[in-house]
Amino acid sequence: MRTIARIDIKSNFVIKGINLEGLRKIGDPIKIVNDYYTDGIDELLIIDSVASLYGRNNLFDLIKNITENIFVPITLGGGIRSLKDIENALNSGADKVAINSMALENPNFLSQAVSNFGESTILVNIEAKNISKNIWEPYKFCGREKTNLNVNEWINEIQKKGCGEILLTSIDKEGTETGFDIELLESVEKMIKKPLIVSGGCGNLGHIENLKKKFKNISIAIASVLHYKKLTISEIKKTLA
Repeated sequence: MRTIARIDIKSNFVIKGINLEGLRKIGDPIKIVNDYYTDGIDELLIIDSVASLYGRNNLFDLIKNITENIFVPITLGGGIRSLKDIENALNSGADKVAINSMALENPNFLSQAVSNFGESTILVNIEAKNISKNIWEPYKFCGREKTNLNVNEWINEIQKKGCGEILLTSIDKEGTETGFDIELLESVEKMIKKPLIVSGGCGNLGHIENLKKKFKNISIAIASVLHYKKLTISEIKKTLA
């Protein structure tokens, strides 16, 4: 189980919200990323929170700066809408890209991406919101727009099209620090055939222990408890070990 720091960025600042809304500034991304690297983070997930909404990607230079002194796997997401975007992300120093909105709009884009860059390079980010009992819908544009799809059906689709990993973010739990979305995970557990990263809801070590007991081989992407210094990376990694 990997410990991954999730770094959401808007206007050159690390930001954090609740349910992907009410975003507030946390600090300078270079300093925050360097601190997490020094403390022993396994991987970094860096997402431009508004890139897809506005059709842009402004983080390539930031990734170049980060990778000068940081040597852990980095996934870059937000605004990945073409094969050229993937090429630019990898050339800037990212090891993987996270794709959400473009995959929802054109699932064949995943097949093209895998064919050109390999499965291990492609992570699909699913932003899931509960819409009725035991039914979740994937949203796009950082949780801003409905798709009228079903998360379970979408997972089947992306696994057929191709990807190396799946990031499953619970919009309902994101930023709340009330625990991971166990019901969502239980609903998809048996159908997941790819390495799974879960995000949203971590508030204490007990939440991590509960996740570890219920699910095997799941990695976690965490933000709030690191940004607000409620848990240390060392504590989290010991709990996951």
